[in-house]
Amino acid sequence: MVHRTMTQRTLETLTFDNTYARLPPAFYAKLNPTPFTSPPYLIHANQAAAELIDLDPEQFQRPEFAELFGGKVLAPGMEPLAMLYSGHQFGVYVPQLGDGRAILLGEATNKRGERRDLHLKGAGMTPFSRDGDGRAVLRSTIREYLCCAAMQGLGIPTTQALCLVGSDDKVYREQVETGAMLVRMAPSHVRFGTFEIFYYRKQHDDLRMLADYVIDQHFSHLRDAEEKYAKFFTEVVERTARLIAQWQAVGWAHGVMNTDNMSILGLTLDYGPYGFMDDYDAGFICNHSDHNGRYAFNQQPYIGLWNLSCLAQALLPLADKEALKAGLETYQPLFDREYQTRMREKFGLINAEIEDEELIHDFLSFLQGSHADYTIVFRELGTFSSQKNAVNEKLREHFLNRDRFDEWAVRYRARLQREGSRDDERRERMNRVNPKYVLRNYLAQTAIEKAQQKDFSEIDRLFALLQIPFTDQPGMEAYALPPPSWGKHLAVSCSS
Repeated sequence: MVHRTMTQRTLETLTFDNTYARLPPAFYAKLNPTPFTSPPYLIHANQAAAELIDLDPEQFQRPEFAELFGGKVLAPGMEPLAMLYSGHQFGVYVPQLGDGRAILLGEATNKRGERRDLHLKGAGMTPFSRDGDGRAVLRSTIREYLCCAAMQGLGIPTTQALCLVGSDDKVYREQVETGAMLVRMAPSHVRFGTFEIFYYRKQHDDLRMLADYVIDQHFSHLRDAEEKYAKFFTEVVERTARLIAQWQAVGWAHGVMNTDNMSILGLTLDYGPYGFMDDYDAGFICNHSDHNGRYAFNQQPYIGLWNLSCLAQALLPLADKEALKAGLETYQPLFDREYQTRMREKFGLINAEIEDEELIHDFLSFLQGSHADYTIVFRELGTFSSQKNAVNEKLREHFLNRDRFDEWAVRYRARLQREGSRDDERRERMNRVNPKYVLRNYLAQTAIEKAQQKDFSEIDRLFALLQIPFTDQPGMEAYALPPPSWGKHLAVSCSS
């Protein structure tokens, strides 16, 4: 397939500085995307993401824009490649993975010198596709596009989505679907598994080169540090612990926390069978392929540690074992502190007290026993009146055992009074951390079903809503309600 190059006039502000492409060939396979056979069309584009790379949003309207991010043409300066990595999948090491349906088009650089990968997902087969067709379906790209926006709105580190491009090409999954491509952006798409492949292949020179590259590009303050590899690892531990604490606080499950899906920068990466909880369930499994619950919601903190231990092992040729072990041991205390801090904020608590952990644990236990909605109840908790004889009837109705809730409410009221909490100020604080809107699976499914009929209005609506999830939005109350019966416990898989 011969790719023509776009004129400079079409994207006059998009420039590239492809540092990853200057690494040796052992790190990737160079190839161009495979375009759709039918004309590509733009479904949605993210203006805020475009501005990060100095891309004028007016370019969205040009036919060439869809051609570029539908894999048909290349912009000047792009050097497409598929990144190589391996990883532990469901706890089992897989010697070679790599970008099987994604291609790094290049690293777009803005006027401030900030660099972001433009990673085209669904771009066709690569040498790492194994038995796959290299395509992504409209369904999965919509889910990733919207969840990137949701995480960004919630303030959780994530890859971002620049645009979503559709086609009429047929793609075969459990059923026949149409193909689509998604451009995701991040400062880097290097994963834990990128380090693992060079460790297990005993290519230690390449391992060191990769570590030096990542440090130079993304941890530059460590370039000349003593024991820089161990210090680099410790910072990755810290970023990962904070990230997963944020997931837990908003009730979000990743679904496939394989080491090849873990970002070296502590970003949420690879949105497959994810899920925001509806009814609170500590053992929530969002991936119907996860038969043993390895990646259940309450297992995510442990899996984060397990994955970091795999990364530590991969770094053994570069760093002292005890130094890596010391870095790993910072994970659990940091996660616990970060999670407790975020949960205190969700309860409107300012100071820390020893009893807080039990207070929080008991509330979550009541939620689970009552099959109460995680997002709705925490938003409602902001209305809690700390006045002595207040009943808090609306909040109380979410719980099956009202007497147990009343007992808990007495403890919570006393806790608030000990720090002189004022209800109006507390509610304002709580509304800044307890979202009113999250990307429930049924909302994504509704957008998908409309999009399959080429009605993209629901994508537009959800994209706008999810960027400001903490703010009451007129006319959008239906999006803050519990899911309908058909929308609970929707099955999602790795092809979702």
